[in-house]
Amino acid sequence: MTPPEMLGVFAAGVGAGTMNAVVGSGTLVTFPVLLATGLSPVTATVSNALGLIPGSVSGAIGYRRELAGQGRRVRRLGVGAALGGLCGATLLLALPAEAFETIVPTLVGLALVLVAFQPLIGRKVRSRRAKGHPSRRDGGWPLSAGLTLASVYGGYFSAAQGIIYMSLMGLLLDEPLQRLNAVKNVLSAIVNTVAAAFFLFVADFDWTAVALIAAGSALGGQLGAKAGRRFSPAVLRALIVTIGTVALVQLLR
Repeated sequence: MTPPEMLGVFAAGVGAGTMNAVVGSGTLVTFPVLLATGLSPVTATVSNALGLIPGSVSGAIGYRRELAGQGRRVRRLGVGAALGGLCGATLLLALPAEAFETIVPTLVGLALVLVAFQPLIGRKVRSRRAKGHPSRRDGGWPLSAGLTLASVYGGYFSAAQGIIYMSLMGLLLDEPLQRLNAVKNVLSAIVNTVAAAFFLFVADFDWTAVALIAAGSALGGQLGAKAGRRFSPAVLRALIVTIGTVALVQLLR
């Protein structure tokens, strides 16, 4: 890897760490850069997964204030995230890329629709609750199942994983977006860590790329956490939809 390429990978790591802390989809920044340096898609994917762990952890630490009181929720959802991440990592090495290339754009597009219409759907949900329909603070089995499936996708290819997390939690949990974003960062860190641990035994890494992305994403995670918590729910939702749309376009190309 040449010095200009190393600088580009580090900068991509900073951008990815920032995006992941605020919204998600940081892989759409790092993955094309890694491919441009000559890495194969699988090597780029596994190197990216390992390199982004410090960024995910950094973003979660940056949102620790919003995590207060959510320990039980994080532990419960974290189990599904770990299992899903392991399953997704296994699928990456076992299935042809075409299997997920068809499904991924559909998942991302659905997630964007859910985020965009979350205020309207939320009003309808609150209206049903006001009429006596029961609600569950933990989101029930639909949230656990949905996040586990999203984690399978995250273990396979993490682009827009955070957007899917946010759309599901926004629909099924009555919490401010910033608190949900904090949970999203922890779940993403769990998925990346489990997937990378699996890859360590069965795949080849480019350790230069891993180190550069790790350093950049750790810095970006702190930057993203500081910036992201200042956004209003409307601005955060707009960012999710905008970046998610870019992700969808990239995935469809």
